[in-house]
Amino acid sequence: MALDMDKLNAFMGRFVGDIGAAIHAGTVVLGDKLGLYKALAEGPMSPAELARKTETDARYVLEWLSAQAASGYVEYDPTTQRFHMTEEQVFALATEGSPAFIPGAFQVALGALKAVPKLTGAFRTGLGIGWHEHDPWLFEGTERFFRPGYSANLVSSWIPALDGVDARLQAGAHVADVGCGHGASTILMAQAYPASRFTGFDYHAPSIAWARQVAADAGVADRVTFEVAAAKDFPGHDYDLIAFFDCLHDMGDPVGAARHVRQALKPGGSWMLVEPFAQDALQDNLHAVGRLYYSASTMICTPAARSQEVGLALGAQAGEKRLREVATEGGFSHFRRATETPFNLVFEARA
Repeated sequence: MALDMDKLNAFMGRFVGDIGAAIHAGTVVLGDKLGLYKALAEGPMSPAELARKTETDARYVLEWLSAQAASGYVEYDPTTQRFHMTEEQVFALATEGSPAFIPGAFQVALGALKAVPKLTGAFRTGLGIGWHEHDPWLFEGTERFFRPGYSANLVSSWIPALDGVDARLQAGAHVADVGCGHGASTILMAQAYPASRFTGFDYHAPSIAWARQVAADAGVADRVTFEVAAAKDFPGHDYDLIAFFDCLHDMGDPVGAARHVRQALKPGGSWMLVEPFAQDALQDNLHAVGRLYYSASTMICTPAARSQEVGLALGAQAGEKRLREVATEGGFSHFRRATETPFNLVFEARA
């Protein structure tokens, strides 16, 4: 075997970055859970000062801060031997409502990794692993990971990109949010459109219980309800808008779900489908974002679809062509890309 040492060294350099990032994920979740980022965001501190402020152990905090500085997640001043955060780091790591808030993504990663023993068996048998079989960190982290993007885009650009939907919601409409999880998208819409009624559906009962409590805390429970139901059997036949946020590709029978949506819409109603950004050809998705989505799809999305009837397994990088085929098979004659972000494709389907 003739090795190209330059290529090998380059690959090993990538490995060092990857294994460091993998272990670093745990330190980010620790910093989030213990309030270390939020405390350090107030100004430069020594490890002892940060430990006192967060009621943690100074020796642990020193090691944690060192890891953060080596990762570029905090800054270190060797002159003062104190650590601090830039405005950008604060925005991404310590500001929960910001559109760039990222600790939830690391919580997703750690929650998903706990399923590796189950996945080893699933790879051999071809059987699936249902969403409900994962660690609760996956459910919590998913809501915290996706909510910033929804907050930044859903009301300001995604809904206005649909034909006439914003005006309907302003006037008062009936909306279903299918696969709503902890209800972040449902509650955001309810806050923006007080004249409309919203129902969130998800087959995962613990998530529905969580969403109900969050809706009550947000003061929108008078116009938002949450019910346990799957995408192929949720009740109602009078919806002006039905929304699927980052969930169609997790469904074993997406065509069946599309047919049910078609039957549940009012005449002239719209199906808003939000999916991970992807090109149609695999080779065009071989980049950093594609890496993230293919990896998540391997760990979470494809096993979820394989655990259900049909088990089509679109995957998180299905692309517009395949999604159009699903909508067409489901009975929709009009399907268009309404808008997009670097992370999402937003489609509108009509009968």
